Amino acid sequence: MLDKLKDIEEKFEDINAKLFDPEIVSDIEQYKKLMREQKKLAPVVEKYREFKGVQATYEESKQLLDTGGMDKDFREMVEEEYVESAEKLEKIKDELKVLLLPRDPNDDKNVIVEIRGGAGGEESALFVGVLFRMYSMYAESRGWKSEILSANETGLGGYKEISFMIEGDGAYSRFKFEGGVHRVQRVPETESQGRIHTSTVTVAVLPEAEEVDVEINPADLQIDTFRSSGAGGQHINKTESAIRITHIPTGTVVECQDERSQHKNKDRAMSILRSRILEQERQKSVDAIAGERRLQVGTGDRSERIRTYNYPQGRVTDHRVGLTLYRIEAILNGDLDEIIDTLITVDTAEKLKSEN
Repeated sequence: MLDKLKDIEEKFEDINAKLFDPEIVSDIEQYKKLMREQKKLAPVVEKYREFKGVQATYEESKQLLDTGGMDKDFREMVEEEYVESAEKLEKIKDELKVLLLPRDPNDDKNVIVEIRGGAGGEESALFVGVLFRMYSMYAESRGWKSEILSANETGLGGYKEISFMIEGDGAYSRFKFEGGVHRVQRVPETESQGRIHTSTVTVAVLPEAEEVDVEINPADLQIDTFRSSGAGGQHINKTESAIRITHIPTGTVVECQDERSQHKNKDRAMSILRSRILEQERQKSVDAIAGERRLQVGTGDRSERIRTYNYPQGRVTDHRVGLTLYRIEAILNGDLDEIIDTLITVDTAEKLKSEN
């Protein structure tokens, strides 16, 4: 591990030197690439340098204790320093092991979240809106921007489905465990008998794919225009601004009709299409290694029931990690950090276990 850390530090120093090279500074793409690489290496190098500092203290105090000849007070002080530095070294080693785990290459990317109604009819559609609000508020709490890409509204204020982008540094790393089936248990407003209904909603989480991530042959696309439908004021149905793109090789279909501009709808539809195709490729690789190692947390089995929101009991349960919290209102208002932090911790522990 120490040899690997030394190599990383040397690479970090090499990148720092290159960032001051006038030729590289003038090449914007290369400069950005080096900056991204430097940012990824920085936490590891910082922790490694902390390790070296503590190790120096440990070895110095050990040498003094081995040499002897100290008065009682000074010896006690050195012994205390020796014990503290030994404990700190072990803690830093564990932190370094986590930092050296293979990183998900998508973690720093923006994220596209798609929420679709499942079992439960209108009650399910209403809960799609609840989850959309929850994720939007969570994004806002972290200073991230959210933007609707496509929405299919119902008459009572819910959504049959909604797709939205969340832009922010590390957005995918925080949202990637949200994919799966979310179950809600509550008494609908229309229910006169006060009976609890169970509905489901499916969430898909896709890292935003750039053009360099996914190469799409224009000849593989069927692009149709049509008139927007649903709520939207006087403009709706006057022009064929809505776009439907079909990727023929995979059969993937994306529709966008939220913007008045056909060009903007096409850009958004292409963004979603690239992300869906990238996700299909990612899923293939996940399935390929599933026989060797299946993480308990998982990131992407859309048929897996991952969480239940029980309104009468005021609880939210994440079934993957056995976490139950009795503060449903705060969670639905975007207070998701405790759930997400727990999922990340369990996932990291599973990865460490598989590395050993």
